[in-house]
Amino acid sequence: MDAMAVIMEGPRQIAVKSLALKPVGPSDVVVEILWSGISSGTEKLLWSGDMPNFPGMGYPLVPGYESVGRVVDAGSEVSDRIGDWVFVPGSTCFADARGLFGGSAQRLIVPSARAFPVSESLGSDGVLFALAATAHHALAGGDPPDLIVGHGVLGRLLARMTMAMGAPAPVVWDNKPCRREGASGYDVIAPKDDDRRDYRAIYDVSGYADGVDTLVGKLAHGGEIVLAGFYSNRINFAFAPAFQREARLRVAAEWRAQDLPATRALIESGALDLTGLVSDIRPAADASGAYRKALLEPECLKMVLDWSASA
Repeated sequence: MDAMAVIMEGPRQIAVKSLALKPVGPSDVVVEILWSGISSGTEKLLWSGDMPNFPGMGYPLVPGYESVGRVVDAGSEVSDRIGDWVFVPGSTCFADARGLFGGSAQRLIVPSARAFPVSESLGSDGVLFALAATAHHALAGGDPPDLIVGHGVLGRLLARMTMAMGAPAPVVWDNKPCRREGASGYDVIAPKDDDRRDYRAIYDVSGYADGVDTLVGKLAHGGEIVLAGFYSNRINFAFAPAFQREARLRVAAEWRAQDLPATRALIESGALDLTGLVSDIRPAADASGAYRKALLEPECLKMVLDWSASA
C-alpha cells in the first residue's frame, strides 16, 4: 500500500509524493484523510530547519499532527472500527520517510488507540483537536490565565476554553494588528498599551523566547508564567525582578491522552466553539504554496490541506 504525502526533503524543500506504507498490523486501522492542518509553530521549525534535535528528527520527513478522516480498513483485532470518523495526531507508517509527525498524507496507518473518534459534523474544524487539547492540558496544570500572550489559534483556543470552564475572560496581547481581530468576549490589545502589573497567571503562546523579562514585570507577587508555546531559542531572564516577585515558571507540553475526551466533551456540550479559526483551505497538491502562506503570512490564521482530490 502507498499514499500521497507531504514530504520535507530538507529545510524549505516541500513536495507531495507517493510513499510506501508499512504493513497493517492486527491492531492497526487504515484512515483515509480528508483534511490535515498546518501548524504555524512546530511545523515552521521543521520547515525552516530550526527544530531542536528531538528523537526522530531528521529529513526526509512527513510533517503534520492534525488530521481527520474515516477508517476504511482495519486489522483483524479492530475490524469494528471501520467506518469511524476520527482525529489522527500523526503516524509513523512510512517506509522511506520519518514520521515527524507524520499526519499530512492521503492515507495513514495507525494503532487503533491513536484514532480518536470525533464528530464528522465538525468538518475541517476537526483538525483543531490537537491545539484545543493542548490548551486544555495547559489549563489543567494550574490557575486559568488572566493574560494570554499571542492571539494565534492556540491563544484563541486558550481564551475560549478559559471562559468555557467558567473563569473570567482574559486579556490577550498581540503585536500584529491583523491578529488583534476576531476576539469574542475578551479584549485583544497591543502589549505597549497595557500598564497592568498585577497579573496572577500569564500564559505565553507566542514562541518568543526573549520576552520573559517583560512578562515578569507584569506579574503580581507570587504570580506564574506558563510557557505553552514552542521555543527554538534558549529561555533567559533576569533573576532579581523574578526574585522580588517570587515568580513561578511552568512549562506546559503538548496534550496527553486524557485531554482529548475532556476537550471533546466541551465541544459536544456547546461550551467550546471551534468555528472561525480555519482561515484557509487549499488542495493538498498545492502543499508547497500552502506552507509558505501558512508560515510566512500572519493574515493566515489556520491553513488546512484538502486531500479529497487525492483519493
